Amino acid sequence: MTGTTTGITVAIIPARGGSKGVPGKNLRRVGGVSLVERAVRATATADGIDLVAVSTDDERIAAVANAAGARTIARPAELSGDTASSESALLHALDVLEADGIRVATVVFVQATSPFLPSAGIAEAAAHIAAGRFDSVFSAHETYGFLWRRDGDGNAVAINHVAAHRPRRQDREPHYLETGAFYAFDAEGFRAAGHRFFGRIGIVEVPASTAIEIDDEQQLALADALARAAGDALAPHNIGDLHNLGTIPADGSETAQNSERADATNPAPAGIAAPARIPASVLVTDFDGVHTDDTAFVDSEGRETVRVSREDGMGVSRLRRAGIPMLILSTEQNPVVARRAEKLQVPVLHGVDDKASALAAWADENGIALTDIAYVGNDVNDLGPLGLVGWPIAVADAHPAVKAVARVVLSRGGGRGAVREVIERMLPR
Repeated sequence: MTGTTTGITVAIIPARGGSKGVPGKNLRRVGGVSLVERAVRATATADGIDLVAVSTDDERIAAVANAAGARTIARPAELSGDTASSESALLHALDVLEADGIRVATVVFVQATSPFLPSAGIAEAAAHIAAGRFDSVFSAHETYGFLWRRDGDGNAVAINHVAAHRPRRQDREPHYLETGAFYAFDAEGFRAAGHRFFGRIGIVEVPASTAIEIDDEQQLALADALARAAGDALAPHNIGDLHNLGTIPADGSETAQNSERADATNPAPAGIAAPARIPASVLVTDFDGVHTDDTAFVDSEGRETVRVSREDGMGVSRLRRAGIPMLILSTEQNPVVARRAEKLQVPVLHGVDDKASALAAWADENGIALTDIAYVGNDVNDLGPLGLVGWPIAVADAHPAVKAVARVVLSRGGGRGAVREVIERMLPR
């Protein structure tokens, strides 16, 4: 560890399960990776960080954080409401860590809602505190903007300038706008002050392009578009001045799949020899809308039949021979689901209301890391499990909300070879 003899440097990421502006915000994805996982991985790669801890009241967030390599701290209900401060969660996390014998000297407070966290900036913040240069620092970007406010009568009043004087940019001193992405401070001083700003306060300057903060659906969509356009779902450093982002480990396949993302109305570009491989080691699928085309035939006695793809069956056979585990997870309590699973020789959990909890429990019972799972879904009841796994996948004709969170969108629809397609991309080449 890099901590001093008096304690270590701990990064704490508060991540509540509840959110009004963006439901399930901390598990929503930017560039195919959930916000909480992005925060853990960006922070863990920053120099000088000895431990990353996620404080949460949500089991799904805890599972994702653990899989990404963070320690999780159970956040009490009284500290998890809309009115609870971040400081209260940080103080609680420090109490838990120190009760476990972990002496904390420096705290780095990281916000998962900032999707483009610069690892270098986090490292700089931690170094300032560890070296005693400042008691508290925060991330900010330079701005030369003219700020105004409205008075009680609705009139505009200049804040950081004189309205009658309009100097050139080069003649003005910059101001610094807090990004909210990260803060760092001395642990003892924080306990004494009870808030994040105290003593000698410093600024860690970061590129303005890293300052996006997710508070609504539009900001989430913008961040996702930036990440995907950059060709790297984890660190979109190729857009504008997104050049100072930290390096986050990735296997490289995500870049290819983003460029090859295709569906029935947006086919893959001509000339691509083969879709990028999906390096998951376990396959879990929904049934209706994935193995079937999401329609059913009902006879005069109310019995249902469905249409399936024979090539999917061949693909499952190949997957089984390769020794790759598979599970069918369905909300439907229907004999046809069990019969098809039996035919495919695949275990099935059906009649499941809470698919996310069922998947997490199954993975835990079988010693499987959620990050190793590819989950294929088509409708909104798949959003829970899609938010847990390392490889969320949508069939070509999936609901738009499912496509929005998918890391991969297949070129084939449910019941039309989608299962075969994902299997072919999982098998070793």
